[in-house]
Amino acid sequence: MTKIGPKSAAALDLNTIVDGDCIEVMNRLPEASVDLIFADPPYNLQLRGELHRPDNSMVDAVNDHWDQFASFAAYDRFTRDWLSAARRLLKPNGAIWVIGSYHNIFRVGAAMQDAGFWILNDVVWRKSNPMPNFRGKRFTNAHETMIWASKSEGAKYTFNYEALKALNEGIQMRSDWVLPICTGHERLKDEAGDKAHPTQKPESLLHRILVGSTNPGDVVLDPFFGTGTTGAVARMLGRDFVGIEREPRYREVAAKRIARVRRFDREALQVSASKRAEPRVPFGQLVERGMLRPGEVLTSVSGRAAKVRADGSLAADGFNGSIHQVGAHLEGAPSCNGWTYWCFRRDGKTVPIDVLRQQIRSEMQA
Repeated sequence: MTKIGPKSAAALDLNTIVDGDCIEVMNRLPEASVDLIFADPPYNLQLRGELHRPDNSMVDAVNDHWDQFASFAAYDRFTRDWLSAARRLLKPNGAIWVIGSYHNIFRVGAAMQDAGFWILNDVVWRKSNPMPNFRGKRFTNAHETMIWASKSEGAKYTFNYEALKALNEGIQMRSDWVLPICTGHERLKDEAGDKAHPTQKPESLLHRILVGSTNPGDVVLDPFFGTGTTGAVARMLGRDFVGIEREPRYREVAAKRIARVRRFDREALQVSASKRAEPRVPFGQLVERGMLRPGEVLTSVSGRAAKVRADGSLAADGFNGSIHQVGAHLEGAPSCNGWTYWCFRRDGKTVPIDVLRQQIRSEMQA
């Protein structure tokens, strides 16, 4: 059950919405305790006056006090302070996503690099149903930009490549995401029927982020929690969350929303594993275990042949080396994936040696 925590929270109380200023709260939370941060900070839109449609009706724009800063310098100080607090909370291999518009994302990106984050990608969220430009003096603002960064260069951040590829019908996920803005039944309303929050993000956006860059059981922090999209999706996907929100009306809406969310069952939470995340199996282990014998001949689809040696290397045409080196040598190629290149014979059938590797991996994960 989602709880609303006090301003004095000093421990990492999971699945809680903490009341307070995000910088003050983050500075009190335990260091290196979070796997991922999703941040949707104020955009500092610098709106001047009211915005009207051609029929003279007023546009429900973002003019709340929390999006107003006295100057760019003030906004930059705020950005540096919350990024510093956020970075302290990330585990060594943690990562962060920050979303923004042209008003602020370039300033935020520079501050992230200055703070020591290592930028991995910028991802464009292209809105399939953007708000039109009513004045006709600029392009329709149809996208927002997200910066994905690891805590530092060389960090072993989570990236579920195969899961994102599966989401995209087997095609490598690109850095431009076409998703609709939050509308219809997903758009939360207050008692007067107005938007509960002007910048509520769609669950589809957070679903893709969390599936791609976290694993079940990971802790996700959202320092600008709003009406709780991050918490709702985290709960569905079996992740734990901590939200920080200083506005009482947003905390109340978020708590009610998340209380209605049901977590997917354990089997449904499993995603396509990244090949790089699978346990390493040396080819020599197949020989040690008698799955392949020294002297046994391996063949390739192209008709090449090599003999297995007792130390797990192969010999072919006077050349000795690993399954990858010998395959590359025979094909005259700079590299070769020996696991998919070589096959063996069993019961009159040709079988890829990768079948034996997968058998060992299954035993290791049992």
